[in-house]
Amino acid sequence: MTASRSSTLLLFGATGDLARRMLLPSLYGLFADGLLPDDLSVVAASRSELSDDEFREQAIEALRTHLPRDFYSEVNARRFAKRIRYQPIDVTTPEGYDELAASIDVDKGVSIFLSTAPSLFKDTIEGLERVGLAGPTVKLALEKPLGTDLASSREINDAVAAAFPEERIFRIDHYLGKETVQNLLALRFANVMFEPLWNAAHIDHVQITVAEEVGLEGRADYYDTAGAVRDMLQNHMLQLLALVAMEPPADYDPTAVREEKVKVLRALKPFTEADARRDLVLGQYGAGRMKGEDVAAYAEELGEASDTETYVALKAHVENWRWAGVPFYLRHGKRLARRKTEVVIQFKCVPHSIFAERGATTSPNELIISIQPEENIRLKVMAKTPGLDREGIRLREVPLDVTMEGAFADYRRRIAYERLLLDLIEGDPTLFVRRDEVEAQWQWIDGLRGAWKAAGIKPQQYEAGSWGPEDSAELAAGDGRTWND
Repeated sequence: MTASRSSTLLLFGATGDLARRMLLPSLYGLFADGLLPDDLSVVAASRSELSDDEFREQAIEALRTHLPRDFYSEVNARRFAKRIRYQPIDVTTPEGYDELAASIDVDKGVSIFLSTAPSLFKDTIEGLERVGLAGPTVKLALEKPLGTDLASSREINDAVAAAFPEERIFRIDHYLGKETVQNLLALRFANVMFEPLWNAAHIDHVQITVAEEVGLEGRADYYDTAGAVRDMLQNHMLQLLALVAMEPPADYDPTAVREEKVKVLRALKPFTEADARRDLVLGQYGAGRMKGEDVAAYAEELGEASDTETYVALKAHVENWRWAGVPFYLRHGKRLARRKTEVVIQFKCVPHSIFAERGATTSPNELIISIQPEENIRLKVMAKTPGLDREGIRLREVPLDVTMEGAFADYRRRIAYERLLLDLIEGDPTLFVRRDEVEAQWQWIDGLRGAWKAAGIKPQQYEAGSWGPEDSAELAAGDGRTWND
């Protein structure tokens, strides 16, 4: 079941960083392209005491700051801002909810986006329910983090479920709004050449890398309690793994797609203490130099010593017929050599090279799906180098590139939240995360964390600007493989 289209979008936390950097620019993009419904109004809610005009000016300034110059238009920005009304509200007190509800036509459908701290979810939802803003025409979107472990995640989900049934809950993982991530499904299931090879018989291993150059970026309080595993691995990276490893759904339907993802997450081999010692590396960045500038260590940025990991690399296994014996190498870290997010599918070598006796060597094919900062798909294949072959045949690895920017130059590159906000307004949950997905992710992460604590593993220090702890290279090298740096 999918919910119907909304005529009101209610944004809680509208003066926050996420709203300024992502949500308002995304809504502007949809408005500028004529994709927002004509009758859609935006109600911005936050604690700050602002008038409609004061908030609109803040919104326009956010658009000027965060939109590309060649896309921003002052005229469009002011036309868009007229759609916004501002409602001051402290979600922890009963006051304000009645006035909020009186300004919204619930019968025409409402989409609510909570970009507030999860600790405020319960109070907010109780306030919404009391004034009739949780009925059958209302959808609720939740921004991560949804808990710090399985128990806290269930507590949050239970609080939400007390007022909203699952079909009207839209849990956001913004990676699922990225075009190249969605292209994983198109690549696999719209091309006959890949799916027959997408299994243990032909794939040697899979790598998923999310490397960041940034450090704490003013998120010290949150990040030191979360760490790399709970901040990135638990959600974005496991979602990428699920899309790579899922079975073909019956059709492109919200239930069918999410059912297959859940099966993958439940098939992940739990980590034992022995697995953690062998197949897990944790790190924390120390001082170093990046782009010609000195960079402080994590502990110095934080202001105190900490055991929080800023880097994780591990080898995971999906225990089913398709992937039996195929390792999935996952790594994520801050203050790494360069920013990149990519999925590498490493195929096996040809079973027999007919060119070996002519002095030629072959390399296994690779499919590299780059998600950021560039969005492109690269397939590495073997080709003969030009020549008369009198001294033997020479083969060379040749990349076949499909850059999203080049292949779709006539399309604007969108912010991931544009797709997600539009799907929320229209009631399409395909690219949102279901409760059983979230809980399957947390169950595996809790097991991983328990295993490394039982093994007494502490983060190793690595130099800022490097590719992480030395042991992370050994994690792959021990299997005769290398990371795609």
